[in-house]
Amino acid sequence: MIARILRLSIERRGVMMLFALFVAFFGMYSYKQLPIDAVPDITNVQVQINTATPGYSPLETEQRITFIVETSLAGLPNLSYTRSISRYGLSQVTVVFKEGTDLYFARNLVNERLTAIAAQLPTGLTPEMGPIATGLGEIYMYSLSAEPQARQDNGQPYDAMALREIHDWVVKPQLSLVEGVTEVYAVGGFEKQYHVNPNPVAMINSEAQLKGIDDIGQVVVKIIDGVPVKIQDIAQINLGKELRSGAGTLNGQETVIGTTMMLVGENSRTVAKAVDSKLETIKTSLPEGVILEAVYDRTSLVDKTIDTVQKNLVEGALLVIVVLFVLL
Repeated sequence: MIARILRLSIERRGVMMLFALFVAFFGMYSYKQLPIDAVPDITNVQVQINTATPGYSPLETEQRITFIVETSLAGLPNLSYTRSISRYGLSQVTVVFKEGTDLYFARNLVNERLTAIAAQLPTGLTPEMGPIATGLGEIYMYSLSAEPQARQDNGQPYDAMALREIHDWVVKPQLSLVEGVTEVYAVGGFEKQYHVNPNPVAMINSEAQLKGIDDIGQVVVKIIDGVPVKIQDIAQINLGKELRSGAGTLNGQETVIGTTMMLVGENSRTVAKAVDSKLETIKTSLPEGVILEAVYDRTSLVDKTIDTVQKNLVEGALLVIVVLFVLL
């Protein structure tokens, strides 16, 4: 058999050279398509259910939310086990399925139970599934800050609330469109809220398209003897801040820290490069004086890992050549 292969190779040298070149080019193409990461992702098949519980202590969260969620998920097909964390203002239940279970099938099973679970929880609490990502999904982090002299359109400096608003309405929507990104979330800053503190004499429902505090104040809640009663007549309207349990800082200064989560199974190096490229585009749409910069890029870690592997391979190959040369 070997003699036939050798004879054919010698007789059809041109064909064999073309075949060797084809194999070499195909190998180079396949090499570039390989998903490369710094460490292997060995996360099991799991689905997280998060429930925000503002004002609940860890004990109340465990008794009134976490226990109900875990109990309701019992009996799911291919279920391996569940684990949970109950903290101040947060209930997190992780559902782990047996190896080989399709992740999207597992999420569908959990999603079918969420409606029944929500009906058993206290009013106003809604359980939600976590993103389609793993523990290694955080591939890119960035910060949003402002220069000291930068001013908003109203002449006020950019505070933590203004930066968070820019992130949620300008940066996040654009990054969410990058292929391979499953979620973008932020830590730090304050989510803007409009607080209406009414006079509890009479409350009337009203629907309107509002743009700001002035519009809220002009909403008519009742007409008495032909005279409209507006919200500004019976309540104080002001900007407020949400209650938060953490903050984001960069070099000792409070800022908004955004994190991009990668979709399960994607190439982290490719997605991180796409996010970094998109970030450069987003910078042109930010107000003057607002700074958007990367603070963590998985690409750097992957590149360093590749360099280490290449160095070890080259050194190992040289050692093998030297040893063989000496022995021969």
